[in-house]
Amino acid sequence: MAPSTSPTGLARLLTIVGVLIGIFTPIVYLMERNLSRFYIFELDELADLAGRSVKAHGNDTARMIEYIVTELRENHPSHVNPKWNVEEEWFFNNAGGAMGSMYIIHSSITEYLIIFGSAVGTEGHSGRHTADDYFHILSGEQWAHQPGHFQPEVYPAGSVHHMHRGVVKQYKMPEGCFALEYARGWIPPMLFFGFADGVFSTLDIQTLYRTVVITGRETINNLLIGKI
Repeated sequence: MAPSTSPTGLARLLTIVGVLIGIFTPIVYLMERNLSRFYIFELDELADLAGRSVKAHGNDTARMIEYIVTELRENHPSHVNPKWNVEEEWFFNNAGGAMGSMYIIHSSITEYLIIFGSAVGTEGHSGRHTADDYFHILSGEQWAHQPGHFQPEVYPAGSVHHMHRGVVKQYKMPEGCFALEYARGWIPPMLFFGFADGVFSTLDIQTLYRTVVITGRETINNLLIGKI
């Protein structure tokens, strides 16, 4: 005879869940209304910096990245990972069928800033995210497509592709495209999309490990100095 489920145990579980929802719902609501107070990077600042890097070093992606990271480090010394030229700070990212290499400049609960791209090109699903995503194209072009549209959106070097929160697109970065990617909003829910291909498709445990270690290191370092 199968054991019966205890009504008392189920009621206790539902009570705990209800209490947790009651506690965290107003906290999330208040934080949502005040998200902008936690941002340290300005949209105009990043667009201007990316644009100047393209004008200064448009034929040399490495020099553009150095230019960007050096200035960001000067303006936000406690919040920027300056080790762009350390090979171990770069790793592959597989998400939504797309694959490229990335380097984390900043990671926190409400913002991330990375360099992402591929020397050989990639395309895939953008994901439907809990943050606004801004691709500042440094080299090459990024293309995007939405259902019902019959011409691609084309974003050349020096332009910004704003992926609005909750919007999904097919995107392509032909060979040699690299971007300064900035997301602002709720970052932790985006990690499920970022890890899914590694867990269920590529099974690249070493890359997953490096992703978790570097993302966690930067996020925790920022939390320790009060940056949410």
